[in-house]
Amino acid sequence: MNPLLLVIMIVFGIAAILTVIRIVIGPSILDRAVASDVLLTEVICVLGAEMAINQHIRTLPVLLIVAAVGVFGSISVARYVARRDNTP
Repeated sequence: MNPLLLVIMIVFGIAAILTVIRIVIGPSILDRAVASDVLLTEVICVLGAEMAINQHIRTLPVLLIVAAVGVFGSISVARYVARRDNTP
């Protein structure tokens, strides 16, 4: 196994575990939303690293879909929190 691949797997694995812990114990919905954005960013980085290591672009559509889901999810949470804060 490539040593660089092993380091990438360890670093992103630890980051993903810490992010999932934050999603579970996050005291507010905004903490959970930020943690889920970080997790989606980690997925995008892992897919990009896999594409670079294996020298292909087959997973590029998956990368774009994951990025779009992250953007739309962030917008939805922001709108929900904004409406919740404005109601008397």
